[in-house]
Amino acid sequence: MLKDRIDLLKKQLFENKREISLERALLYTESYKQTEGEPVIIRRAKATANILDKVAISIREGELIAGNRTIKPRSGIISPEMDPYWILKELDTIHARPQDPFYISEEDKKIYREELYPYWAGRSLKDSINGKLRDEIKEAISLNIFKLNQTDKGQGHIIMDLSSALNNGLGYVVERVKRLSKSHPENDFYRAALIVLEASQRHILRYAKLAEQYAAREENETRRSELLEIARISSKVSREKPDSFHEACQLFWYLNVIAQYESNASSISTGRFDQFMYSFYKKDIEKGVPLEYIKEVLECLWIKMNDVVLIRSEESARYFAGFPTGYTVALGGLTPSGRSAVNELSYLCLETYQDVLLPQPNLAVRLNEFIERPFLNKTVETIRFGTGIPQIFNDEVIVPGFLNRGVSLEDARDYAIVGCVELSIPGKTYGLHDIALFNLLKVMELTLKEFKYSRDVTYEKIITRIKEKIDHYVSLMAEGSNIVDIGHRDYAPIPFLSCFVDDCLSKGMDVTSGGAKYNFSGVQGIGIANLSDSLYALKKIVFEEKRISFEELINALDSNFEGEEYEKLRIRLINKYDKYGNDNDEVDDIGSDILRHYNLQVEKYTNPRGGIFTPGSYTVSAHVPLGAAVGATPDGRKAREQLADGGLSPMVGRDRLGPTAVLKSVSKLDNYLTSNGSLLNVKFSPKTLEGQEGINKMANYLLAFMKLKIQHIQFNVISADTLRDAMLHPENYKGLVVRVAGYSAFFIELSREIQKDIIARTEHCL
Repeated sequence: MLKDRIDLLKKQLFENKREISLERALLYTESYKQTEGEPVIIRRAKATANILDKVAISIREGELIAGNRTIKPRSGIISPEMDPYWILKELDTIHARPQDPFYISEEDKKIYREELYPYWAGRSLKDSINGKLRDEIKEAISLNIFKLNQTDKGQGHIIMDLSSALNNGLGYVVERVKRLSKSHPENDFYRAALIVLEASQRHILRYAKLAEQYAAREENETRRSELLEIARISSKVSREKPDSFHEACQLFWYLNVIAQYESNASSISTGRFDQFMYSFYKKDIEKGVPLEYIKEVLECLWIKMNDVVLIRSEESARYFAGFPTGYTVALGGLTPSGRSAVNELSYLCLETYQDVLLPQPNLAVRLNEFIERPFLNKTVETIRFGTGIPQIFNDEVIVPGFLNRGVSLEDARDYAIVGCVELSIPGKTYGLHDIALFNLLKVMELTLKEFKYSRDVTYEKIITRIKEKIDHYVSLMAEGSNIVDIGHRDYAPIPFLSCFVDDCLSKGMDVTSGGAKYNFSGVQGIGIANLSDSLYALKKIVFEEKRISFEELINALDSNFEGEEYEKLRIRLINKYDKYGNDNDEVDDIGSDILRHYNLQVEKYTNPRGGIFTPGSYTVSAHVPLGAAVGATPDGRKAREQLADGGLSPMVGRDRLGPTAVLKSVSKLDNYLTSNGSLLNVKFSPKTLEGQEGINKMANYLLAFMKLKIQHIQFNVISADTLRDAMLHPENYKGLVVRVAGYSAFFIELSREIQKDIIARTEHCL
């Protein structure tokens, strides 16, 4: 029965083409038209309540866990209150775009053009942000030196404190907010929170009623009893705390869906699921609940996480290709007292994922010196399936990194992962973890062109000027990010989600106003591998070997290495000079020095919520569009070609001395400073992990990764031949899941350029 149910639920996910649903947008707009003149946070709460009360709901065939954003699986919902312009621009092209296409009916296009767009044009979050950006910031953005994110959708990249709701019940949270609102009647946050919390209870009860209606006409007795159980559980968890694992999973999912309705945001992540759900699991086991039933419920929950796909603009989809929803689950790690936190549920999460093998949940295993070898082997066994899941995080460097940011020791030990690889303290952090991307290679390109006709140019002057430009553009990036930050505070508060983040209720403040215990702004430095390779080659060929002049090299770059002589030069630049990823100190130290400078510059800035900026280094899929904005570079890379993937990964094909050399190169970076998260991709031949010997070798490799104090690593374990065949015959590979960046996606749903990038990554053996 378990396999039949899971196969059915997986099949249902992909029966229909991806569509755009206007339902949330219409209900949100309907409410906004009725609340003119009221405080924004009250309007937001009432709009969310209107959605929860009126949105169409369903319980799909075979489901044990109820709750959907849309009637049809994997439908995209839009937020014109954030940015109505890109939607209007792409109405007639979104179905055919190369990355993440969606179908929208002609009727819905008409509704958008005539009803939704006219209302939101001129009063959206995007309008607010664009009106405040200085020309110098806009120019830097147009040059692709940095990109500001979160300007066209609600704010996610956060982990709610779901353990509080699960252990106390939703009714407890409602009563607490009632008391606070009564004692502080002037506080709009408490009023707004109560509006949306009570609407949440009504929304859950709608599912209880629907399940009863379905059960009344269900002829199959087994399915009828399942529907009545959904009704019972839904009715209970709308008010009371859950007691069983099934009840806890159901309330957990309802809260996630409601948070999605409120903000329609990416990466409202899950946190340490094996920790806050363990007591429910243990209680069921002690009561004699069959383990197979618990597994079935858990696998149903995993499948639900794949129902939520995010619709982005065509440009944004190139940066976040393949619908990275961000249901990231952290497993293992440390207890508050610093011992291993691995438990039976940690194993079960890996085991049940092996049965599902979908892009979500984005499992992550936390590694430390106390990890049990059987759990490490189970982790490798799961990696061997080739979906790129789980990814690995290193407590031995991440916990000290958080301590460096003023996080308490107990909170640091409790860290989890937001979205792709962003690091956060669950239920206590509003980190704006993906607020901006900073293109370090573009800064180098602009610097080199400045010196083209300089007669006294030196390598040292180039490095100094690169750092000066980093300083200048980081200040502009921080200013722009703070404008986006304020925009979310003024236009898009999230009172429901804020109820599940410390210390919002005690402060009486939304997270967007600074209610969280920890307030960061996370920005990513991208291009360090190409920058290291380029500057090393430049240093050698121009200043040490003196084979060509600096001006001649710049001429070659300006011409994109066109012509026979310049092509010979390009081949020499690629093959003659060592590259980052091969454990050459001279190359690696260049990147380490500049990335450290960037990190230290970023952390100087503060945000409007009283927190600091925290640097990271990961790309999502932005290494392709950011590369398209950079001309030819001295590492032999041609204009518009992609940058190195991941963030800390070597340039594709340039890591020639094996996977251990890659680790050694990355370990020379100051990985304690990238406390917003970093990313290392490594690709292995499937033969490497065959048999118990393969598991043992990979487990030892992960222990070496841990001892080298690298934050993160993830793997594609699939042959290039298989991927090439999938490009040619996509109909045969509908279920093929691969690692893109800090997330996995269906290979056939990726654009050609991303597919080629994954194929080109060096395939290592151990």
